[in-house]
Amino acid sequence: MDRYDLLYRLYEGYETDTLRDLQNFVDLFPPVDSRVALDYWEDASDELDARKREITAAFDGRGTLAEIAARATREQTFTALDLHSKYGRSVNALVLDVDETLRSAGRTDNEIPRETLHLLTEMHEAGLPIVICTGQTLENVKGFAIQGLGTELVHSGALSIVYEAGTGVFTPGHGSDTKRLLYETLDEDVQEVFSVVRSRVLTAAPEDLRRSVHLQGNEFNVTLKPNFDVGSDAAAAVIDEGLVYLVDLLGQAVAETVEGIGEVGIEVRDVDGDDRGRAANWARAYYADADPEIAQVLDREDATPSCGVEEIPESVRERFDRIDVGYYHADAAEIGSLDLDKPTGVRAALDVLGIDDPFVTVMGDSKSDLRVMEWAEAADAGIAAAPSHASASVLEHVRATDELVYEPGDAGSILRTVSVLNRLNEW
Repeated sequence: MDRYDLLYRLYEGYETDTLRDLQNFVDLFPPVDSRVALDYWEDASDELDARKREITAAFDGRGTLAEIAARATREQTFTALDLHSKYGRSVNALVLDVDETLRSAGRTDNEIPRETLHLLTEMHEAGLPIVICTGQTLENVKGFAIQGLGTELVHSGALSIVYEAGTGVFTPGHGSDTKRLLYETLDEDVQEVFSVVRSRVLTAAPEDLRRSVHLQGNEFNVTLKPNFDVGSDAAAAVIDEGLVYLVDLLGQAVAETVEGIGEVGIEVRDVDGDDRGRAANWARAYYADADPEIAQVLDREDATPSCGVEEIPESVRERFDRIDVGYYHADAAEIGSLDLDKPTGVRAALDVLGIDDPFVTVMGDSKSDLRVMEWAEAADAGIAAAPSHASASVLEHVRATDELVYEPGDAGSILRTVSVLNRLNEW
């Protein structure tokens, strides 16, 4: 009997819903001092074991079937079977965004659900390395990782943090490779642009904007965050305004730092007169052309560029080619290096973890996560999953590949599918 027939018989012939309820109760039951509650847990554990033994005996000692039924729904299991038939291998690392991917402000009060944390711990214990890949600062990510997953897991040597969307990689337990500052590999010319922008981003901002945003405590990227609840109308308004300001400031910084710019009529140190507006206009034209979402914001803010990209001096355009402007509606506006993105960070993390032939599960919701998904597809290095509220381009990619779309706050459903996929590969 082939795997499909065995799994069909398993889900048709046994109360797998009850089995999963028992497994979830045993796994997630909170620690209590009550003797009565402990007795209830022990009874549930005994019943779980008895049901698993029954299934194992009915399938000629195949305990894997009992473990699959206890941890995954029929849909999750058959999705895993389809993935195994397509790729023929198991996942050897998880690459996970955090905000609106593992946790959701709308569905989980911005906390990672206990189920998700338990599944991550269980998969780690089964030998699956975890790469947390986020735009957040290292300190923020370390804090929630230790709080949610525990110090032992974080410092196990099998967890890596790609922070600030790829500017650095932190992998505790790997000696001199524990922290790789990828931004230090950038050309000095690019680093100078970031230095100029960072030094002015708050001090040169209009007073109303300066009071409405704060600078995220990054090591390298420059990120404006709202002083309002993320997702609120007030946050949306100030981030739209902040994006225009950041684009303009970037244009001015590039015009100052590009060699030979005076030859096209820009005085490199004069940023207070008409030349300042001209450099800002170049930046607006470039990034509006590169990203339709940014173009829409510029239009809403009456900041539509008055020139085309063909009017931008080549030396300036080449510098823009290496610098990314990120817009996250009602959440953040930032600049980062296109030489340092999440795929770059993920590859560095996998290198430190010693994964030479990666086949990863990438979970994310934003355009920066899409780049990791596209790298995984192009390199035949993994599969992609996203929440249903992800960016349109992310959902388009995920639906066009393996259709691994889940409801907000339900990242556990994908982790369960991956767990079954790996069990099938060992079967």
